[in-house]
Amino acid sequence: MKIKKCKHNKEGFFEGPFIISPEIYSDNRGCFFESWNSRQFNNLIKKNNIFVQDNQSTSHKGVLRGMHYQIPPMDQGKLVRCTHGSVYDVIVDLRLNSDTFSLWSGIKLNANNNSQLWIPTGFAHGFLSLEKDTIFEYKVTNYWSKNHEKSLRWDDSTININWPEIGIFNISCKDNEGLSLEKLKSYNYLF
Repeated sequence: MKIKKCKHNKEGFFEGPFIISPEIYSDNRGCFFESWNSRQFNNLIKKNNIFVQDNQSTSHKGVLRGMHYQIPPMDQGKLVRCTHGSVYDVIVDLRLNSDTFSLWSGIKLNANNNSQLWIPTGFAHGFLSLEKDTIFEYKVTNYWSKNHEKSLRWDDSTININWPEIGIFNISCKDNEGLSLEKLKSYNYLF
């Protein structure tokens, strides 16, 4: 397993998120890799994390989901991966006391690289499906709570995420009604 720190859009590194790339063993039959190992993961983050729920979505090309997160006490860490197709996966730092507050990172996850992204609490998360029938999976450290779920606007001008241009985005009404960073800050919906 290879681990890399996650770069943000100002070309520095975030404290907390990282990219996990598995060792893939290939031969004439196909391939094998270990997609999850609790002991190795907890050693990496230096914390005994327990994932309580696995989620999966299937998306058409151009579907943009996000930017989602949950506030305490139901905040969630997420371990995300794409098992079919590909996505442009994005995180935004919402930790007020962080040196990287309001910075974002984008990474391509796909079924070929099998990489995963660890997103600790304090980050908004979203992705853009780059292929038809893309399957996206993620483990979370807390249960979903409607009353604690928040959405940062995917096109917030103060954050200015550089989404890939692939035509018209397909975005849910809920995600199009996400709040600006300033509104989330005024409502004390940040970390």
